[in-house]
Amino acid sequence: MENNTNNNTIENKSYIYKPTRFYIIVFALTWFFWALAIIFRKSPALFIFMLLGLIMPASVAVVTVFSSKNTALKSDFKRKLIRFYRIKPLSLLLAIILFMSTGVISILISLFFGGSINQLSFTEDFSFSIGGASSLLVILLASIIEEVGWRGYGEDAVGSYHNWFIESLIFGCIWAAWHLPLFWIDGTYHYGLRQMGPIYMINFLVSTIPFDFIQTWVYVKNRRSMLATIIFHIFVNITQEKLAMTPETKIIQTFVVIVVSAIIVLTNRDMFFETRHVGRLLESQED
Repeated sequence: MENNTNNNTIENKSYIYKPTRFYIIVFALTWFFWALAIIFRKSPALFIFMLLGLIMPASVAVVTVFSSKNTALKSDFKRKLIRFYRIKPLSLLLAIILFMSTGVISILISLFFGGSINQLSFTEDFSFSIGGASSLLVILLASIIEEVGWRGYGEDAVGSYHNWFIESLIFGCIWAAWHLPLFWIDGTYHYGLRQMGPIYMINFLVSTIPFDFIQTWVYVKNRRSMLATIIFHIFVNITQEKLAMTPETKIIQTFVVIVVSAIIVLTNRDMFFETRHVGRLLESQED
């Protein structure tokens, strides 16, 4: 009887993640609703289509996890979302300070190319407005909903088969591609970038990859806490909107973020390159 119990416990924790299925469904549903937002861009329903597309990663993650018969997967999701004591405050604070420093350093570098010191001030308004919805509300919703989807299932689905360095590289590319329709939806931050020129679009897409290395670092260092990445994501989104950086300075920031990400990887080599978790991500995850 004891052997059967142990076998059931091991089997229950050895969940087989399905990243291909997850991302195909997420992209299909998200892009469907965002295509409607592009088609009906002048419609009052624009915000609804935008919101429906935005919630697809989280919706698919929640359905995937809670429709599974794996209790360890379900418990892991709950722990990552609500157990605040998984967060290491100093680690999270360091990540916030490091990202803030990328903005300040980028602005200081821009001064050598004619940039203004006034970029260190805060803007009065946000750079986008969708269907009359509060920009701050959109930022908060996006930060929370995206993290529930990506960290709730998407990142682990890739990380279960690769070390965290390869996972960050793969997911960074996936995350960049997921944003593509936003460049054609009137009122979004991304639409504004497209209006300014392709270099700014490319810069945004490229910047998501090194940024995801920082995000992965926050996630894993805080014991795979979704709550930690939600807090970090909210801070980053608000900072990027409120700090008066010019689009040109944000290009400089991409290079600074690459350097910071490289430093984080080099100083956390065991975390990024270990493979102990591969194939057994749910094991030894009890609090």
